[in-house]
Amino acid sequence: MTIKTGVSIIGGGHAGCEAALAVARLGIEAVMFTISKDSIAMMPCNPNIGGTSKGHLVREIDALGGEMGKVIDHAFIQSRMLNRSKGPAVHSLRAQADKAVYSQKMRDTLSSQSNLTIVEDEVIDIIYENGQISGVKTKNGNTYECRAIILCTGTYLNARCLCGETIKESGPNGMEAATMLTAAMTGLGIKMRRFKTGTSARLKRESLDFSQMIEQPGDEVIVPFSFATSSETVQREQVLCYLTYTNEETHKILRDNLSRSPMYSGLIKGTGTRYCPAIEDKVVKFKDRTRHQVFIEPEGLDSEVMYVSGMSTSMPEDVQEAMYKTVAGMEKCEIADYGYAIEYNTIDSSQLSATLSFRGIAGLFSAGQINGSSGYEEAAAQGLIAGINAVKFLRGEPEFTLDRAEAYIGVLIDDLITKENAEPYRMMTSRAEYRLFLRQDNADLRLIPRGYEAGLRSAADMERLRQKEEQIEEEIARLKKTRIGVTDKVNDFLIGHQSTALKNAATLAELIARPELNYVVLVSLDTARPLLSDDITEQVEINIKYSGYLERQLRQIEQFKRNESRKIPADFDYDAVLSLRHEARQKLKTHEPQSLGQAARIAGVSPADIAVLMVSLNAEKRRTL
Repeated sequence: MTIKTGVSIIGGGHAGCEAALAVARLGIEAVMFTISKDSIAMMPCNPNIGGTSKGHLVREIDALGGEMGKVIDHAFIQSRMLNRSKGPAVHSLRAQADKAVYSQKMRDTLSSQSNLTIVEDEVIDIIYENGQISGVKTKNGNTYECRAIILCTGTYLNARCLCGETIKESGPNGMEAATMLTAAMTGLGIKMRRFKTGTSARLKRESLDFSQMIEQPGDEVIVPFSFATSSETVQREQVLCYLTYTNEETHKILRDNLSRSPMYSGLIKGTGTRYCPAIEDKVVKFKDRTRHQVFIEPEGLDSEVMYVSGMSTSMPEDVQEAMYKTVAGMEKCEIADYGYAIEYNTIDSSQLSATLSFRGIAGLFSAGQINGSSGYEEAAAQGLIAGINAVKFLRGEPEFTLDRAEAYIGVLIDDLITKENAEPYRMMTSRAEYRLFLRQDNADLRLIPRGYEAGLRSAADMERLRQKEEQIEEEIARLKKTRIGVTDKVNDFLIGHQSTALKNAATLAELIARPELNYVVLVSLDTARPLLSDDITEQVEINIKYSGYLERQLRQIEQFKRNESRKIPADFDYDAVLSLRHEARQKLKTHEPQSLGQAARIAGVSPADIAVLMVSLNAEKRRTL
């Protein structure tokens, strides 16, 4: 049977969900293929959304018009704002999810979306004719004609799970692996890699002694992920998570059995992430550490299963039984599901452009863990961008891209396509050069206009944003002109808050700028204060307290933008630039950077190479004038 559609999305994970929704909401018929509907928006690893830097991604997805933030606001069972003791640049929201509720809510959203069909079938071939994508073939014998495809296969491509010497040819959580699509991809000239990730065991709640662990409660006042979610609707009772630690006995069991670990016996060939290592890897690489943190996290309100975060492993079952029981509070633990490693195929993401389309394969896009990234949030962000650009491609409209100065999503994609990522890529705040500007609290101010440009945000959204911007500007202006005189009452107040007494009158803005003071505590000195929402006052305070740093960062962004605006023609002949080093020439030809700034970020291209390239571009420009 032959069916016609607009865009085929291969995979129903977090990337596939955002891609499919974006395509359908932009008015194009979309088909999302999944091997099993039970795997849609599944959380095979940690049952949480957000965390350091990842919370930024979720906020940005939401601001652009994506779905992840709304779904986790519905499905969370605990919420915490991380890094509150540090500056606002690294504040990151993290929510523990009821993973069954999360998956069901996303499935319901997909099922009710017009222009979107979910098909439970495996895609086994890509039809590429006359330099153009024209369809896909499925295992059930059907052909779906389409002009664009988004690969969102996650960790399913030629996947195999390893637990000690036991190897199962399957995807995560025992799901069926996708075994035939890799051949179609390599037939198109796509370069592949082999990566590895892993998961911890799940333990039965009733077998744990929480009295020996440290309680980890959620925040008293819960902040929603989505800018559309009312704060009042998320103030609800939360579950507890728990903290415990490994010890020398745990480490001895692991060291004594290293030869049985697939990681060390040679069974695993794929490369794992250094930032989320297995517990056996931690013991080997951090020999001086006498203990490692272990977080015990519930998988749902109605689930009796607890996830052991921090102890992912591929050790044999008997070793897992022994090592988990050495941890305080887990001495009598019963394992519901054993941990395992999973190897899977990914692409070399340097083959992609900033739109997440394959260079040289018109209409083929790729998003999520297939691109060599790790994490639900990174996958969802890529899916959203790929979905938008698939529609732009079909309509012949200008590409939609985000740069490093606009969003963490821009940093993520730029790193994937320009850097030599020899391991699964994980987003971190340290990767963002302009992180003081790219905060999670101002993602709506930064990106709702871009979401409107993409077609996923409405005129009403833009009007609400305009009103918010006006309120912020008006309040900052008021604080800058409202002066506080020198009185005993004022100075007693300041001294009582460990602040220096006034010798001369000062504005409220000058007082807020003091590290020990803030907008809230100064209310008693501010008799004309208007009633404003917390998200408005948060922006007011940050903009006043960090004004100098923000101004400096904005100047840096202006310089960055100038480099990004120096476009490199698509047909630029690097071989004609004889002064370029051979390595740089090869790297530039491989990556095909779109701008001078992007060229400078490619591994193997030096500042001297960029200087040579700039001279050549200037000469080329003069010749064409």
